[in-house]
Amino acid sequence: MEWLIAAKPVVFLHAFPFSPEMWSLQVAALEGRYSVFAPAMPGLGGREPGPASLDAWAAELDERLEEVGIDEAVFVGLSMGGYLAFRLWDLFPDRFAGLVLADTRAEADDEAGLARRAELAAAVREKGAGVLLESFYPSVLGETTRTSQDEERRAAADWVREMILEADPEGIARALEAMAGRPDSRPLLPEIEVPTLVIVGEEDTLTPPEQAREMAAAIPEAELLIIGGAGHMANIENPGAFNTALLGFVEKVYGG
Repeated sequence: MEWLIAAKPVVFLHAFPFSPEMWSLQVAALEGRYSVFAPAMPGLGGREPGPASLDAWAAELDERLEEVGIDEAVFVGLSMGGYLAFRLWDLFPDRFAGLVLADTRAEADDEAGLARRAELAAAVREKGAGVLLESFYPSVLGETTRTSQDEERRAAADWVREMILEADPEGIARALEAMAGRPDSRPLLPEIEVPTLVIVGEEDTLTPPEQAREMAAAIPEAELLIIGGAGHMANIENPGAFNTALLGFVEKVYGG
């Protein structure tokens, strides 16, 4: 799913193993005020699998931005989308008017993390996307969402589950391998000299608030927002708070 108008572009980079559909609530909030481009990454969102390399994805995205006429944009990356945003910044910093890093981290995987990704990639290739429901699905939702009987919260949890099951197994495996191969982005943080907003769900256990605080502290003049009642998928679990912060930030970058 991709949306594009002409001026004041905002580029959304989706999380693993989702598609651009995960940004639907944010697109609705920005529609009519800003241009929005939400590309699918290789192997996800209906695309054929590509190389298991975030650098290759960044280079391809740079070409796609050129094709659609985007020179500079506010980039919004959540989780894997944040990892990709770091690779874009390293390779194509002139593309950035601003940056939103949501529920992500700058550190590379440690040995245990690399082993988990390799094991999960092998399991998904053998058994399919349903393997992710065993451990990954509960971990991306905060406790409030997991335990709530609220109709909207239950719908959000079901939507996240459905998007996981719709993902292509080979695309999932290659995305896992691409994330495993990413470098440590912490050396880049002091070089990020565009307006930056760091967002994290208060109940995020995958990329917890403490990591977000450290990341924001290392980026010159970055703002930090911790969203209550949300885990790793803060944009879906608490879209009201997420969208308010996003709109305010984009307005500040583009001057209203």
